[in-house]
Amino acid sequence: MATVTAPVKKKTNRLGLELPAYRGGKTTLCAGCGHNAISERIIDACFAMGIEPDRVVKLSGIGCSSKSPAYFLGSSHGFNAVHGRMPSVGTGALLANHKLVAVGVSGDGDTGAIGIGQFVHLMRRNLPIIYIVEDNGCYGLTKGQFSPTADVGSTLKTGVVNDLPPIDTCALAVQLGATFVARSFSGDKKQLTAILKAALGHRGTAMIDVLSPCVTFNDHEGSTKSYAYVKSHDDPLEELDFVPFFEDISIDYEPGTMREVTLHDGSRLYLRKLDHMYDPTDKMQALRVLHETHGRGEFATGLIYVEPAADDFLTTLNLVDEPLASLPESRVRPPKAVLEEIMAGLG
Repeated sequence: MATVTAPVKKKTNRLGLELPAYRGGKTTLCAGCGHNAISERIIDACFAMGIEPDRVVKLSGIGCSSKSPAYFLGSSHGFNAVHGRMPSVGTGALLANHKLVAVGVSGDGDTGAIGIGQFVHLMRRNLPIIYIVEDNGCYGLTKGQFSPTADVGSTLKTGVVNDLPPIDTCALAVQLGATFVARSFSGDKKQLTAILKAALGHRGTAMIDVLSPCVTFNDHEGSTKSYAYVKSHDDPLEELDFVPFFEDISIDYEPGTMREVTLHDGSRLYLRKLDHMYDPTDKMQALRVLHETHGRGEFATGLIYVEPAADDFLTTLNLVDEPLASLPESRVRPPKAVLEEIMAGLG
């Protein structure tokens, strides 16, 4: 007698979608590249949060990192901008349709070099966007030259030693006004996924610097962005747990060891203290920790700073509820009588 096997029930999220709905094309990056791991974490986070793929706009500039949006959320909108100009394109897209979920992927060169001016103003405006810096300390697309985040004393495979101080994108973001700043490691699946989920629940600029070793040009002894170096110099600030607004989960910690942060959409971020008595809502403490860990040659990872109550850029502009791109001409173009009144007032 034949045995009847019950069909395996595939896992779906709150929208009834399966995980493949959040995948993209096949990667063309080097095997083992940390950027591929980041794409996988974005897929996991969006699936778990029940993000509608067709509401997402993916943004990037130029470089290895900026190829990454092709590898996740294949049915989402995508804009590959000019080198370093992703913030302008993202700002325009969100002004046209503020109901979009914006995920920007940049690199340490795309952000810290040609795009530094745009990065500065994006942070100060607090645009509601997730801004991911895939940080490998080199220009992987052009044969591995040092990028602006390369540490003093780090070496290339050719033996060249870097003698310029690095730009700390996290410290810049905190100083300039970003309301969610975090750092993680592409090889830390649990931490990075929790940070991405929290960023999706945050309303404002969520800047995430992800240390992502370049396996081809910057994963050797002497590099401070290699897998081995980052693993041995990671200094986690806390353990993160995240509860989306649509779930009701109780989390139990020993008294005095947990801090709860409620985000804009009602989601809850739980931070379990490790060796640090760390408060991520204290801007001065955040900057001090970044300075101290850098002085020790370490990377502070986790949620570095958060200000969940601040108004985002679109709220500050007092936009109408409807997306501007959907408004008819009659609502966006003043009639002739209004223009004549203005001109008369100037006479």
